[in-house]
Amino acid sequence: MSKILLSLAILASGGILAACSTPSTVTTQDGQTDYTADAPDTDTDDGFIRYEKDGSEVKVNKSDVKRIEEVD
Repeated sequence: MSKILLSLAILASGGILAACSTPSTVTTQDGQTDYTADAPDTDTDDGFIRYEKDGSEVKVNKSDVKRIEEVD
């Protein structure tokens, strides 16, 4: 019985984590599009937008970004 409850708890927590991610696209002024697993961090004081791509942090100047869209 406890194995079933543990399994259900693990599945539920995985579903909650999956619901928190917001896949997005970042399109720059020159037409380059990057796909991100999570929404980019746009609330920075240094003028850059940050997001993760292929395990590395990417920084793009806010003025170089044309649009950021959520992917359905």
